[in-house]
Amino acid sequence: MSYQNKNATEKTTPPGRQSALATWALALAQLMSWGSIYYPFSLLVVPMEQSMGWSRTATNAALSVGLLISGLAAYPIGRWIDHGLGRRVMSTGSVVAAAMLLLWAHAQWLPLLFVAWIGLGIAMAATLYDPVFAVITHQYPDSFRTRITLITLVGGFASTAFIPLTQFLVGTIGWRESLEVLAVVNLVICLPIHIVAIRSSRSDEGVKLPKASVKDVHDAATRRALRTPTFWALAVCFTAYYATFAALTFHLVPLMVERHVANAVLVTTMALIGPAQVAARALLFAFGRHLHASIVGVIVVILFPVSAAILIGAGNSAWLLWVFALCYGAGNGMMTILRGTVVQDMLWTEGYGAVSGMLSLPSNIAKGVAPIAAAGIWSVAHNYVTVEWAVLLVSVVTAVAFFAAVRLSRRK
Repeated sequence: MSYQNKNATEKTTPPGRQSALATWALALAQLMSWGSIYYPFSLLVVPMEQSMGWSRTATNAALSVGLLISGLAAYPIGRWIDHGLGRRVMSTGSVVAAAMLLLWAHAQWLPLLFVAWIGLGIAMAATLYDPVFAVITHQYPDSFRTRITLITLVGGFASTAFIPLTQFLVGTIGWRESLEVLAVVNLVICLPIHIVAIRSSRSDEGVKLPKASVKDVHDAATRRALRTPTFWALAVCFTAYYATFAALTFHLVPLMVERHVANAVLVTTMALIGPAQVAARALLFAFGRHLHASIVGVIVVILFPVSAAILIGAGNSAWLLWVFALCYGAGNGMMTILRGTVVQDMLWTEGYGAVSGMLSLPSNIAKGVAPIAAAGIWSVAHNYVTVEWAVLLVSVVTAVAFFAAVRLSRRK
């Protein structure tokens, strides 16, 4: 970290209690944003299709478009946060999320679903982990690692809280009314938190750099990233990771069904992944919050090929599938923290939002393409064996790329 940044840190970091409350509030907003924007789709898609007569291909295409838009929007949004507009960006994101959920709730025409998900893609880019990581990095440059770990720890409960809540709402009041409730969550909880917990750039009286100078510093850091081999190694690492993550997210259940795994074992396997994510983050928060990202990363990228190999050899064995779920879940849980801290530790903090946004673009494209690619492989092979080996191969690419990034970063 530059002397200039350290000097700014000493002058701008708010009192401990106030900053702790702000971090907890932002963590709560992440739980609510993830739970109300990202997770409901899989629970709403079936009743929506039954009600409207839309095809599964069409509805999932709307989701894929949203993920692609989220990736495309990540860079400009990160750049705006670098320029001190974090409060405006995340507050606007909550408003857009609410508006698009309401549009989705009242959509009577398939193209409106696509419009809603284009808007939700922008909202995700402005409200989920990447933007809050950028805000935290700039607002608390002396303690970003601990705060990001805490935020991901709380955010990890989003699926635990909102999946049963959304299921209850759908069963009680219907899918359209459920979306209206989720829209209110963004307006009543997330929007006020983003307004109050994120400091305006105007309040940073200790930083006397002109806006033009700040913009030049961040823009130069972004251009520097494109000339840095470490950045490209990280881009390959995260793109490969999100490809395997997305493929398994959408195909793990049908994969186990194809193996004739007992339903109780299947449900337990899926249920173990979420708690394993949270447990890994909790352990990291308690004992490893000061570890360098390279150490955490080595553990994470080893867990992925190990878990893929266990999955390949597990067959329908209950205990092997459960070991896979624990390893895979723990790796996913720590990867979120790694994604939030690795740029600062292995590159630099200047231009963090824009640099992180550039890393998100290919990753989000991979999220949208990988499930379709896995389905294509399955349709050709007529089984999941080839898909499993493809996941193993890509997870090895994740590990190799991260090891390369560590090695290259040490040459700086």
